[in-house]
Amino acid sequence: MTSSDICILIAIVAYLVIVIAVGIVYTKKNKNVDDFYLGGRKLGPLVTAMSAEASDMSGWLLMGLPGLVYLSGLAEASWTAIGLAIGTYFNWLIVAKRLRNYSSRIGAITIPDFFSKRFRDNTKILMGISAALIIIFFIPYTASGFSTCGKLFSALFGIDYHVAILVSALVIVVYTALGGFLAASITDFIQSIVMSIALVIVLAFGIQVAGGWDAVVANANSIANYLSFTSTTNAAGEAVSFSGMSIVSTLAWGLGYFGMPHILLRFMAIEDPNKIKTSRRVASVWVVIAMFVAVIIGMVGLAMSKVEPSLVLKDSETVIVAISSLLSKYGVYAALLAGLILAGILASTMSTADSQLLAASSAISQDVMVGTFNLNIGSKTKMVIARATVVCIAILGVVFAWNPDSSVFRIVSFAWAGFGASFGPVVLFALFWKRTNKWGAIAGMISGGITVIVWHYLKGGLFDLYELLPAFIISSLSIIVVSLLTKEPEQEIIDEFEEVKNLK
Repeated sequence: MTSSDICILIAIVAYLVIVIAVGIVYTKKNKNVDDFYLGGRKLGPLVTAMSAEASDMSGWLLMGLPGLVYLSGLAEASWTAIGLAIGTYFNWLIVAKRLRNYSSRIGAITIPDFFSKRFRDNTKILMGISAALIIIFFIPYTASGFSTCGKLFSALFGIDYHVAILVSALVIVVYTALGGFLAASITDFIQSIVMSIALVIVLAFGIQVAGGWDAVVANANSIANYLSFTSTTNAAGEAVSFSGMSIVSTLAWGLGYFGMPHILLRFMAIEDPNKIKTSRRVASVWVVIAMFVAVIIGMVGLAMSKVEPSLVLKDSETVIVAISSLLSKYGVYAALLAGLILAGILASTMSTADSQLLAASSAISQDVMVGTFNLNIGSKTKMVIARATVVCIAILGVVFAWNPDSSVFRIVSFAWAGFGASFGPVVLFALFWKRTNKWGAIAGMISGGITVIVWHYLKGGLFDLYELLPAFIISSLSIIVVSLLTKEPEQEIIDEFEEVKNLK
């Protein structure tokens, strides 16, 4: 192992020690499952904003987005980023405060719990279906996070993939199981800072190596359609029209935000609803700037490949890893900065994995075991079950991730659409249409999930449209039609809806 590798390892280990320390510190703050899964609704506006966005962006921000620009130009990446930015803003604008107030009013601490209590579903069908969807989508998604961490360590230091994945999973499990939601949120806040610093360092160093900003722009202009918003380049280097349907599909990614459990939980956990406006501004500005910088890094990486052979990549998503490896050759301090960048990639993955781990755990321990089966157990026993479930879910995640080529990872590609279409419309109608009843909610949840799965496997013509958009529409129509064809909600539910609506 070279001196540069040692410096990189020191930076990453220091980061891992910090997040474990946070978990230990917040252990004593978890006195019940409300604290463990929702932090006792004590999150400040800045932590709420940054932890929500860090858990959202994942490795996509530091690997997927720059890699897409490096490979095929601005079109697809830019329209996707625009859709996500719009979705982020409107989710904070119309959902955050009302969901916080509503969930607090009815005492809900998870999304399935919110659905069940909002519609007075004594049958627990809603809770069971929504918990099942969370488990189905989040376990493989968590596994992909473990796998990414494992591959990063394996690629950098030649560590066996399986050893690397066990170490990564162990760190995430330790601070999540000990500190619960508060630890995950605080570490996500720290991770958002590390991600931001990594983006800035990579951008500045990359532009310098590429020969300056003018050289980056000149290189982009020299490639046909690279800077176009209406055409892109395929794997063979051929120009391909980026059609109106493609633009609508990429913009539709923004709809997914309304149904993301790990983001919605941040809204439910904020301490002061009146400070959500501050959170919205911080979150929206950070998302726009971070995605813009990530897009530019893709351009810079491609320009660097003209002067630096190590930046000619077979896997475009490793562009930031390649840039940090190049930086590490410039001395000890540069190697430490490179370690910080790689810790940023690790952070972006961990920030999503810990939130998904908690969401999947809450679905089993709180919504299924306690909620659906009505287990009458004490507070301390609930905490033991909550922590044990985190460990069990993590073990399942490791099993799923053990083979990096396993077909289970294909599920991750439409997990965003699955949550967006299954939960998104139900959340919106539950918050804004008092005529919605539990049968409409059940119909919307099931129809949205089924449409995503069916649409995903159909190809050609209209079926090339991203499955989230048609599934979201079908789910919404199902909610409206079934709610109107069945008995209207009880007066108690309507009165409660109006009470929440009138809160300022």
